[in-house]
Amino acid sequence: MAENTPANGAATNGAAEAMAQLNLQKIYVKDVSFEVPNAPQVFQSQGQPNVELNLSQRVAQLGEGVFEVVLSVTVTCKLEESTAYLAEVHQAGIFGVAGFDPASQETVLATYCPNVLFPYVRQTVSDLVQAGGFPPLLLQPINFDAIYAEQVRRRNEAPAGAGQTLNS
Repeated sequence: MAENTPANGAATNGAAEAMAQLNLQKIYVKDVSFEVPNAPQVFQSQGQPNVELNLSQRVAQLGEGVFEVVLSVTVTCKLEESTAYLAEVHQAGIFGVAGFDPASQETVLATYCPNVLFPYVRQTVSDLVQAGGFPPLLLQPINFDAIYAEQVRRRNEAPAGAGQTLNS
């Protein structure tokens, strides 16, 4: 019954929380590209734009407890079959992560870090699109927790020996 006493649970949780540390060391644009392949004709086109969003992330360990997380977003806007614009942003951050068990560390890098980077990506994409002569594009919020949960579910259902990578 000792495991149900609040004092034991509080002491254990408090010690674990005190050891786990996460800090943001740097946020930067790693790469950015914007193309309007059919300018100036595209500005005379009529029709409903079709916007496609591709999202991915990459984590690289830079040192002991230091990781670079890169959130990559590619936005392709088409009018009929013609590409109106293509915007690509690789937003990066350097995060210090210490004191987490491996599963928690993976979760933090796959969910918390992209959530920190996403507002910067959203602003950069919006600025690029508007500077390209198009109405501003505001990317809708992304639920990185749900994306990660789905990736973990797929990984757990994969046959043994089948390699999978975690990309959003």
